[in-house]
Amino acid sequence: MKSAMKFEMMYQARMLFSDIVLKAMLNVPGGITVTERQSFLENLKNCRFKVGYYDEDRKAIFTEIKDNIKFNKDFYIENNQCYTVTQNQTVHLGIKYIVLKESDLAAKIQELRIRIIGYLILSFLLMGIVGYFLGKLFLKPVREQIESLDKFISDTTHELNTPISAILMTTQSLKGQEDKKIKRLEASAKRLSVMYSSLTYRLEGKVEPSEVLCFSQIVEERVGYVKELIDSKRLHIALDLEPMEVFMARSSSHRLIDNLLSNAIKYSDVGDSIFISTKDHILTVRDTGIGIDEKVQEDIFKRYRRANEERGGFGLGLNIVLSICRQYKIKINLVSKKGEGSTFILTFPKVKKVKK
Repeated sequence: MKSAMKFEMMYQARMLFSDIVLKAMLNVPGGITVTERQSFLENLKNCRFKVGYYDEDRKAIFTEIKDNIKFNKDFYIENNQCYTVTQNQTVHLGIKYIVLKESDLAAKIQELRIRIIGYLILSFLLMGIVGYFLGKLFLKPVREQIESLDKFISDTTHELNTPISAILMTTQSLKGQEDKKIKRLEASAKRLSVMYSSLTYRLEGKVEPSEVLCFSQIVEERVGYVKELIDSKRLHIALDLEPMEVFMARSSSHRLIDNLLSNAIKYSDVGDSIFISTKDHILTVRDTGIGIDEKVQEDIFKRYRRANEERGGFGLGLNIVLSICRQYKIKINLVSKKGEGSTFILTFPKVKKVKK
């Protein structure tokens, strides 16, 4: 725009010079008076720019421009206004310089900016709309496959629940059989039950209401539930449980304890120890197992990430623990060193007492 403005102004100045030269040539015999020249210059303006005519000493003969002119520049911009200074090789009617001034450049540039921004916004909107429909079109098969897979997993895990429950009930009713084999079978069934609970956690859409729970009792109950798993690895377990109330859904409390216990059992070697305590709204689960390498400690809470590929599992347990902690605003910390075991410290918010 600036370049176009420059050439337009210089062209208009040359046209004015041509008219001045023509006027001078027509009035050579008798010359032209100052009054006639003034009248001619006032009526000469035939362009949209403000005009100034100056003599060889750069004094104004007739001008509409009140600013100080920079005669050493042929084109310049000052305060968003354009100026051209055109110098004629010969002097006609006493005029050596013609100066043009344009005041609308800032407004035109602003108008251009608004138009460009408008076109960009319109383009982005059009691309967004087209992208949305193309995305829906191309992602439809993927979405259908994901929904189909989710349904398959949901149906499969639902079907697993019946045989697992049947196995647990059967082991409890068996009598006269070898006690060691029964305990091994029961431990395996309860391990499957915990895994089933982890798999179905993400698929359940129902929301269970929260309630005030005696958390220490739930810990003791869940430790008893997986006693066969603990005994199968000959682990030593110590409980230091002080009464502690929490406000959460009962099923969430079960999943929280089950996954922490399962993690401690899984990553402990035969004969290791597990220590669990509840005190001052803090749950501590510590084991003397293989520990977690410092490099992977930040990733173990991510879904499908495991601290040790050899110990099995789906990599869901600690991710479920983190999800429950976030849901109920429980602060979770991990202290672990490879070869020395791990400690999970969960700080629960205090339960607000309801005034009767």
